[in-house]
Amino acid sequence: QVQLVESGGGLVQAGGSLRLSCAASAVSGRTFTSYSMGWFRQAPGKEREFVAAINWPGSTTSYADTVKGRFTISRDNAENTVYLQMNSLKPEDTAVYYCAARRSYTIAEVTAGYDYWGQGTQVTVSS
Repeated sequence: QVQLVESGGGLVQAGGSLRLSCAASAVSGRTFTSYSMGWFRQAPGKEREFVAAINWPGSTTSYADTVKGRFTISRDNAENTVYLQMNSLKPEDTAVYYCAARRSYTIAEVTAGYDYWGQGTQVTVSS
């Protein structure tokens, strides 16, 4: 069982930046490095969509085309934490952002590929 807690969301003007954090706990039996991690988002009335993913050593990352070049995913395995740095934010980035953990050394870009989810953190970008 893994518990994921996101933080760092909030209200920001278009063009601004936010850094989301996701702290993992209760990883007994498996170390944090056993999990690949992902960020997804869900806007009102829309399906949850892939944003970014990172493998356990942080050597492989993947991004949705809509955020490529603006968002950066990273992880600190010593702190059991994954981050999403979001720059040049746009109003269309407004959504609840979810952190997810996958019991695999490979990354995935679909919600079905993840085993644990956080509660989400709201990001609102004003125009």
